[in-house]
Amino acid sequence: MTTTRRRAAALILALGAGLATGAAAQDAAPKEFRIGYQKVGVVVVARRQGVIETRLAPQGVAVRWVEFQAGPPLLEALHAGSIDFGFAGDTPPIFAQAAGNDLVYVGASVLSGDGEAVVVKASSAIRTVADLKGRTVAVARGTSSHNLLVTALEKAGLAFSDVRPAYLLPSDAGAAFANGSVDAWVIWDPYLALAQAHDDTRVLTTSRQTHAVSDFFLARRSFADRYPGIVTATVAALADAAAWAEAHRDQVAQVLSSVTGVPYPIETVVAARSEFGVGPVTDALAAKQQSTADRFHRLGLLPRPIQVRDALWTPPRT
Repeated sequence: MTTTRRRAAALILALGAGLATGAAAQDAAPKEFRIGYQKVGVVVVARRQGVIETRLAPQGVAVRWVEFQAGPPLLEALHAGSIDFGFAGDTPPIFAQAAGNDLVYVGASVLSGDGEAVVVKASSAIRTVADLKGRTVAVARGTSSHNLLVTALEKAGLAFSDVRPAYLLPSDAGAAFANGSVDAWVIWDPYLALAQAHDDTRVLTTSRQTHAVSDFFLARRSFADRYPGIVTATVAALADAAAWAEAHRDQVAQVLSSVTGVPYPIETVVAARSEFGVGPVTDALAAKQQSTADRFHRLGLLPRPIQVRDALWTPPRT
């Protein structure tokens, strides 16, 4: 049996059992389970529905939610022990692992790719990605958008050194883009949808047009090893939330808006181009992560080489 099949089988068993009472071999459940989230994705749906709270209630575990602008600060908090679990795009866990963050991948969610893009002002003379040469591009360092920018430039025949990156988190990047301090912005939903709500924004390329993207569910290794039932129960609850979202797309925008505070019309755009699904980290996803890690190291953007497989977690048999 391959590593992926073993991991998938373990996850399926965990999801099927529900693990509402946790694994017999684990330590007593913690009093609080801290989840980091961003303003998009199935984690937001799960928070609104309370499905994780319902799964963990029999063990007396309280869930605390902590919001972050982007994956890198979320994973910094994971490393510091400020949160126990969270989700991020493809690139943040790579940078975090290289920085010594002892995280583990506990699940994955494949995205549509339409909710992340390189944008410019509608009036800009920049018409293609190749036209970004010599330009200043706002991007959050170590995020999935960073990966989109690198990959898009390579596909256009440019090197990353051909642009001037302005490493900014979404709030600061949005302001810089609005006032013309940067020539382009690489960003994800709902910030992308907010930018597109203005007629002066034009898309150069999206992740769908450039490369396949995934989100990952992550946990502190020490927490996952000590409380495997909490982690697998959470992944099971997220799978439930994803199934509901796929079947009730007309309600997803309202759910997203109620949790994030982003206006409902904006969230309708986000919901329409989102995909919802939770599954294991397959061999193919791990290989793609490794390829991304190798690319960033080759470019000198990653401080040291890593082996993504060292951070893959398999639920224990119970």
